[in-house]
Amino acid sequence: MLTILGFAMIATFLVLIMTKKMSPIAALVLIPALFCVAVGQGAQLGDYVIEGVGKLAPTAAMLMFAIVYFGVMIDVGLFDPIVRGILRFCKADPMRVVVGTAVLAAIVSLDGDGSTTFMITVSAMYPLYKRLGMSLVVMTGVAATANGVMNTLPWGGPTARAATALKLDAADIFVPMIPALAVGLLFVFILSYVLGMRERKRIGYLSLDDALVTETETVLVGAGGGADANSKGAKGAKGGKGSKGAKGGTKGAGSGSDLPEGAEAGVEDDTDGGFQGLDPNRATLRPKLYWFNAGLTIVLLTAMIMELLPIPVLFLLGAALALTVNYPKMGEQKARIAAHADNVLNVSGMVFAAAVFTGVLTGTGMVKHMADWLVGAIPEGMGPHMALVTGLLSLPLTYFMSNDGFYFGVLPVLAEAGAAHGVSSLEIARASLVGQALHMSSPLVPAVYVLVGMAKVEFGDHTKFTVKWAALTSLVVLAAGILFGII
Repeated sequence: MLTILGFAMIATFLVLIMTKKMSPIAALVLIPALFCVAVGQGAQLGDYVIEGVGKLAPTAAMLMFAIVYFGVMIDVGLFDPIVRGILRFCKADPMRVVVGTAVLAAIVSLDGDGSTTFMITVSAMYPLYKRLGMSLVVMTGVAATANGVMNTLPWGGPTARAATALKLDAADIFVPMIPALAVGLLFVFILSYVLGMRERKRIGYLSLDDALVTETETVLVGAGGGADANSKGAKGAKGGKGSKGAKGGTKGAGSGSDLPEGAEAGVEDDTDGGFQGLDPNRATLRPKLYWFNAGLTIVLLTAMIMELLPIPVLFLLGAALALTVNYPKMGEQKARIAAHADNVLNVSGMVFAAAVFTGVLTGTGMVKHMADWLVGAIPEGMGPHMALVTGLLSLPLTYFMSNDGFYFGVLPVLAEAGAAHGVSSLEIARASLVGQALHMSSPLVPAVYVLVGMAKVEFGDHTKFTVKWAALTSLVVLAAGILFGII
C-alpha cells in the first residue's frame, strides 16, 4: 500500500507542477501533507516535517549565503571578464551560445558544488539569452545535464557516498569510470550543438564580424525593453522566420517545437520592464579589489574542496568578508543584501518546502517500500547482470530519492544481490553513478531551484524539457561503461 501511495504522491506532484496547476512550493508542501494523512499518519506530520527541515537546514543556510556571496562577486565585477570572453566566442550565434553554456557549466562544476555552478553559469549567460531571444529552458537544461555528469567527481558527493556505503576506495570507483563519463560529457556537448542549431534555425543569428566589441558592450549594458530588444536583435538575424519566432515565441519554431509553451522565445520581461545585463559602468564595481575578490573566491572554493570547514560556514564567512571589504559602509552592505534578497527567499523557501516532501516520503516509510519493491521486482535471471540493473535503476531512483537514500539505503541491497551472482561491488558502485545526469534535475535537489530561480524559468517547464535529454545522457554513460568493460 505504501509503495502505491509513494509512487502516486510523486506522480501527482510532477503532474501538478508540469501542468502548472500548482506552484512548486505549494505542491511540495500540500501534496505530501495530504498523502501523509491518507496513509493514516497525519498525527506524525509535524515530526516528519521537523526532521526533514533539520536535515536540509544546513543546505538552506549554504544556499542563502552562497547566493549573497556570489551575488556580491557579480556586483563587484569578478565575472565580467568571463562574460566578455564567452560573448566574444559566441558572437551572438545561438549555437555557440548553447555550446558555451555547456562548456562553462562543465568547467565551473569542477568545484563540486551544483549551486555555485548554476549561479556562475546563469549570471554569465542569462543576459545573452535574453538579448538574443533564446529559450531559457535550453540554458537550464544544458547547464543541469552538464553539471550532472560532472557531479560524479569524488568530491561532488555520489562517488564518496557509494564508496562509504560499500566500504570501497573512491578512486577505485571513479578513475575507471573516467572514459565513460568523458563520453557522457561529449554527448552533452553534441546535444548542446544540436539544441543550438535548432535555436539558430528558430531565431537566426546576428553577424558581429565587424561590430563584435560594440555588440558585447550592448549586451553587457542591457538592451532596453525585453520584447523590443529581442525583436531588434531578431530583425538583424538571418532569415525572416527567425524574427517572427523571437517575437511570437511559436512562429518559426521549426524543429524546436517541443519547447514548453511560453518558453520558446525566452524573452519575458523582468519586473522593471526590461532586463539588465552586467553594466560595465555600474556603481557597485570594485576594480581596485578585483584580485582580492578573485583570491578570496579561489581560497573559498579550495577550502570547500578540501573540506576545511562545513560549506555553510565557509560561505557565511566568505559573504561577511566580501561585504565588509567591498562595501565598508553599513548602508552599502544593506543595499547589497536587499538586492539579492529575492533570490535568497525564493531558493531557501523552496528548500524548506522540499523538506516537507522528503520528510514525509522518508518518515512514512514510502521510500523504503518503493525501493524494496523495485529491488524485489528484479527477475532472478538478471542476477549475473546486476551492474546493468543497478545502472538502469539509478535513473528513476536517484530522481525520486535523495542521493543519501539511494546510496545508503538501496545500493547495499543491490550490491548484496550482485555478490550472490559473482558481480563485484566495484562494478555495482560504478554503475550507480550513471543516473547523476538526471538526478541534478530532480525536485529533491536544492541546487535546481537556484538554477530555475535565477533563470526565471518555471520548474515544470524545466522538467518537461530537461528530463528526456538528461535520461538519454545517463543511458549514454551506461552504454559507454558497458562497451569499455567498466561496468
